[in-house]
Amino acid sequence: MKLYGLIGYPLTHSFSAQYFNEKFYRENILDCSYELFPLQDISELKGLFKNYAHLKGLNISIPYKEQIIPFLSNIEETAKQIGAVNTVKIMDHPNFILHGFNTDVYGFEESIKSYLKKHHKKALILGTGGASKAVTFVLNKLGIASSLVSRNQSNTQNTNTYSEIDEETIHTHQIIINTTPIGMFPNISQMPEIPYQFLTKEHFLYDLIYNPKETLFLKEGRKKEATICNGEQMLYLQAEKSWQIWNKEEFAT
Repeated sequence: MKLYGLIGYPLTHSFSAQYFNEKFYRENILDCSYELFPLQDISELKGLFKNYAHLKGLNISIPYKEQIIPFLSNIEETAKQIGAVNTVKIMDHPNFILHGFNTDVYGFEESIKSYLKKHHKKALILGTGGASKAVTFVLNKLGIASSLVSRNQSNTQNTNTYSEIDEETIHTHQIIINTTPIGMFPNISQMPEIPYQFLTKEHFLYDLIYNPKETLFLKEGRKKEATICNGEQMLYLQAEKSWQIWNKEEFAT
């Protein structure tokens, strides 16, 4: 039996196991299963390998997309440039040689393209974690300038705190992307603290969260007639890319 899974904490929000196990059934993929592995600390990874010797691949969720990197033997170039990994291919059992990839880049880029308009010149990225790095990478590739928003004061260029976001910021950034877990199940009554009253129908709000399908963040955008999109398509796209990587014989650096 080939085993695949997702590590992160918490994982109560995740649809990954359902997605992959339905895929295995639908496509008649035999001798494969997918499980959730909620690790309270990345140091538990070694114990996971000891207990599940037939692991073939992992998806990496919050908060381990950056913390997983020291455990890797190889990392593909895009993931290396970003500094975040969400897919790991496991080889050379029982030694567990780990190869890291970032399929968030592919998933995000393919899911956002159809929403972009000519007036979408600048983006505000809420959050500074591993997912925000993939989003920033894609926006740079597409020629869209971006600024990060952090809960804490930062000396990093183009990074602001939530308290610094004002009417002018919203006016000049007509793409707003939530890469944080704020508003994710079960905490569905929460939303990022930005001045939603300044949104217009020219704005595009993208939430990487897919559970619930419409977060309060997106609902506030809908009230202002902004275009909105959740992370469901990105999830499917990055998941399929992960599956391709896991089942590719060679490893490309």
